Amino acid sequence: MEPSLSMSTSAASDQPVSTHTAEHRVVVPAHVPMVALLGSRDSVLRAVEDGFPGVDVHARGNEISVRGPAPEVVIVSRLLDELVEVVESGTPLTPEVVSRSVAMLAGTPAQRPAEVLTFDILSSRGRTIRPKTVGQKHYVEAIDANTITFGIGPAGTGKTYLAMAKAVQALQAKQVNRIILTRPAVEAGEKLGYLPGSLSEKIDPYLRPLYDALHDMVDPDSIPKLIESSTIEVAPLAYMRGRSLNDSFIILDEAQNTSAEQMKMFLTRLGFGSTMVITGDATQVDLPGGTTSGLRVVEDILTGVDDVEFCRLTSSDVVRHRLVSDIIDAYARWDTSRPAGDGPRRGSHHDRGGRR
Repeated sequence: MEPSLSMSTSAASDQPVSTHTAEHRVVVPAHVPMVALLGSRDSVLRAVEDGFPGVDVHARGNEISVRGPAPEVVIVSRLLDELVEVVESGTPLTPEVVSRSVAMLAGTPAQRPAEVLTFDILSSRGRTIRPKTVGQKHYVEAIDANTITFGIGPAGTGKTYLAMAKAVQALQAKQVNRIILTRPAVEAGEKLGYLPGSLSEKIDPYLRPLYDALHDMVDPDSIPKLIESSTIEVAPLAYMRGRSLNDSFIILDEAQNTSAEQMKMFLTRLGFGSTMVITGDATQVDLPGGTTSGLRVVEDILTGVDDVEFCRLTSSDVVRHRLVSDIIDAYARWDTSRPAGDGPRRGSHHDRGGRR
């Protein structure tokens, strides 16, 4: 139902002013619990109002009335319809979900928030993993559609986590026989022999983020057995050399810390029936000075190659604390505003940490 428009009039003139207000009622289906839609203590409803300060939103019975400037009323009415669909799917509503939905409608009006927020990837251990932004959904769809997918973007955008979820999904569906997780142990210079301890003790600190994501998706008690049987393999990038990886889902994490030669070596490990996902943040390179990041040059090399896709995630796809997105944007502005040669720029070998 389209919002009904009314004209505001000025006491000083008989002519109507140009401000249009609109009123609209959203009727919530009887099978949708209002408490799930409105949130605890109306927290979801308050989040809608916070996103549109000029709009009044009131709930009564199974109806929600919206009144305010006509363009905003149209958007809020559409937002409420989308949130009803999200609740119908069984996805919990939170103020954060509302904020992401508002951002979707503002940034990509053609994209329906309900389609993003109800796009199930993997259900495991009592929870369902789904994309939370339009960019994340496109990334997941690219993994489905291509043999090799690059996920490039800042920390907190879910690059590795979503790739891991797709890998576990593929293994459970028997689309692949094993999962191979790798990343360059660049802080150790890929020369692990001089470090104390067993091989596992040497490499675990560099592979811990991959283990952490894996434990969210697979029964922790089964992981040692899966690793022992080589159904899941977690190893430094140097251990990929000379192999051909068939029927595997292969994830290369922290790819910005590969050299151009290492990137070529990794990509040419691709075997029959396999899928590759390469993730990284080109602004966070830890390579020694003078070494070119393989992630920075690979797009120029592979652009136009069929069955390879590059997905770029941005600060709008960050799903950590709200401030993380603001910090990323602030650093990007600071970095681009500095004169050339004014100290080490982000992405140089002087930068350390903060990547996942």
